[in-house]
Amino acid sequence: MTYQGGCHCGRLQVSFTTEKAATELPLRACQCMFCRRHGALTTSDPEGEVVLTVAEVPAGGWYRFGIGVTDFWVCPGCGVYVGAHVEVGGEGRAVVNTRALEQAREFTQGPTAMDYGDETREGRLARRARIWSPARVRVQPR
Repeated sequence: MTYQGGCHCGRLQVSFTTEKAATELPLRACQCMFCRRHGALTTSDPEGEVVLTVAEVPAGGWYRFGIGVTDFWVCPGCGVYVGAHVEVGGEGRAVVNTRALEQAREFTQGPTAMDYGDETREGRLARRARIWSPARVRVQPR
């Protein structure tokens, strides 16, 4: 199954490939201020793949906060948050904001509230390497 989506204006396009149905995937509601303000409900599959396609990486790079190791894919034009990406051991890993997917309504399971505030940098990277999807960013000029 491939779930497609992106931001409102079309600058960011995301593709999430998994063998699992939407209701079989974990649905997480991070309790940090960023995710709460964006209404984010994220998912990932360590056996799947996420591809973000952009015309160009935003000037100054992607938004980062907290411990500063993760790129948050927030469109510089329309402000939609489509997912997050981190490099762990030379490999990209990502989560997708299900609300940015065309099939968002298929994710009908209740989300699990998550609080990552007490994680160390090393612990956070290890968790993301373990449960986030393999990922890559593809720059494709329009």
